[in-house]
Amino acid sequence: MKTATVEARYLIETPLEPEKVAAIMAGEQSSGTFVRVAGETEALRERAAAKVLSIEELKPLARPSLASAYLERKGTAGPYRRAMVRIAFPIANIGANLPTLAATLAGNLYDLGEVTGLRLVDVSLPQAYRERFERPRLGVQGTRRKLGVEDRPFFGTIIKPNVGMAASEIADLVGLLCEAGVDFIKDDEVCADPDHAPLAERVPAVMRKVRAYRERTGRDVMVAFNVTDETDAMRRHADLVESEGGSCVMASLNWCGLSALQSLRRSTPLALHGHRNGFGAFSRHPALGISFNAYQALYRLAGIDHMHVHGMGGKFSDPAEEVASSARRCLRPLAADAADDADAVLPVFSSGQWAGTLPLTHEAIGSADFMFLAGGGILAHPDGPAAGVKSLRQAYEAVASGTPLKKAAEGLPELRAALGFFGG
Repeated sequence: MKTATVEARYLIETPLEPEKVAAIMAGEQSSGTFVRVAGETEALRERAAAKVLSIEELKPLARPSLASAYLERKGTAGPYRRAMVRIAFPIANIGANLPTLAATLAGNLYDLGEVTGLRLVDVSLPQAYRERFERPRLGVQGTRRKLGVEDRPFFGTIIKPNVGMAASEIADLVGLLCEAGVDFIKDDEVCADPDHAPLAERVPAVMRKVRAYRERTGRDVMVAFNVTDETDAMRRHADLVESEGGSCVMASLNWCGLSALQSLRRSTPLALHGHRNGFGAFSRHPALGISFNAYQALYRLAGIDHMHVHGMGGKFSDPAEEVASSARRCLRPLAADAADDADAVLPVFSSGQWAGTLPLTHEAIGSADFMFLAGGGILAHPDGPAAGVKSLRQAYEAVASGTPLKKAAEGLPELRAALGFFGG
């Protein structure tokens, strides 16, 4: 019977033979060590050892990307050979254990002395294994049903200023934004449970405004309260949001971690809005860390519903194609052999977004299945937040109809003002 496996793809850099380094990687993360040990039988190795599936060598480098005291001690110099390596890890070694899956795919590999660069590029897993983990509670289509938004993106914004306002002031701003026509409002990643606006006060104050708006207009607005905290506190915060009629909570994925997100997912029916702040520390160096394809796989197994991908033409360092490919990956099934895309998560574009960045965003996705968060693009619109929201909708209608924004803006004052103010 064929052994069920999870496959990982790596970029490695080393002055040694790539085949030798790949074998070390497979051994380090499964049954082996640098020497054969007692009890490590051939039968055990056949059952539990990771296997190198392929090695594709790339152009070498004259200088190392990273230092290695191990190689320096041995007097080993370049050229520094680069290769894409695929390794299969037996699922039986891991079980339905998300932190251990992450430790197996990465773990000690970044510390190996033999490498001067190592990056986890992608993860591929079978649907049968994916079924052992959490799924989104809302995902793309559930978020559409909850908010009654069809055939267009979700337009939202972020509470600004980031911190400093009292709970009552934040509630007043949320009320203003509801009236402006947003679909979604979120806390900033640095505003979770501050002394000046604790969640115990902020959630009831904000939700009073949202409920009143919902009852009066019949239109719902989703607020993502930042519940980032230790695990038990996050569950308590989510319970409070649910009891007040809320539908979403946000967490800083990298600082809460996989197991905390799993625990939160299992304890609440609310949408989990995944904020990836800090991701650059894991991904920005091209020869180190983890790419978005691998990163999203791990956090999707924790059951999140929405995932930040940064923005097209935004303020961060990501090239446009990386942002676009990240968003498209969110919308595809997690497992390669999945029968449908029911576990897709909603890609969230943010950072420096406004009406003028919508054409590139729509082109990147090829559909309306995305969330578009504009802080200044709404709140700093010269004619006010309502005009900011309207400019986004006008921009999307122009894009969907194939009309250039400048031409569409001739008869649309809100879009015209946005193009003049933000585009100038």
